[in-house]
Amino acid sequence: MKYIYLFVFIFSTIFCSNIFPQDVDIIPYLKQIEAGNKIYVEEELPSLISRNPNSPSIMYLEGVLTEDGEKALVIFSRILDKYPKSKYADAALYRIFSYYYAGGEYYNAEKCLEELKSEYPASPYIKLADRNIPEDNQTSLSKEKSSNQLTEENVPKYKYTIQAGAFTKPSNASSLKNSFEDNGFFSEVKDKVVGGTTFHVVYVGKFEDRDEAENFLHVINSEFKLDGRVVELP
Repeated sequence: MKYIYLFVFIFSTIFCSNIFPQDVDIIPYLKQIEAGNKIYVEEELPSLISRNPNSPSIMYLEGVLTEDGEKALVIFSRILDKYPKSKYADAALYRIFSYYYAGGEYYNAEKCLEELKSEYPASPYIKLADRNIPEDNQTSLSKEKSSNQLTEENVPKYKYTIQAGAFTKPSNASSLKNSFEDNGFFSEVKDKVVGGTTFHVVYVGKFEDRDEAENFLHVINSEFKLDGRVVELP
């Protein structure tokens, strides 16, 4: 009988640990980042992860420290998938919203905003995210043409480009841009500020049709180990 009780105890312990993962107070670390002591928190992060492997809060802290926008997006998405009821789930969703908004992916940004309102109605991030989201590029372009806001001088000579990455650290964006240019590819960096965070978005290539852009996208992602996407220009 004691073995049965032991089995029940072990099973209950494992089951509960999966439902209620350890929640670590990361506010002191977030304050350190705000105070400009990001390096200190980066040095502490491996130890925090080792001691608290199942903490969604530590996972969120890792996402905040991740300078590569694409990788940060994966981390924040993992929080929502595994720990949708965790303390920083709404903050993670807002970060995802900010990433899409900064990259001009307004359809995805709007979906995140709708989810934020429906799943986390009391979240303070709703007011931050509830800003005007432009209509899709094609609709906006049609309106601009009908209003005679586009002229021969400012109409772009190409319709598509590739968003290769979005970084919070300018040097990372410049490094990727330089890598593209060293290989003979046109590249540019555009800064976008969302929610007080500046994203340095790297674009590569000029294309007149989507098929051409998609073909080049496969090459870029393979050669540079990226997860880029085709972007239609307004």
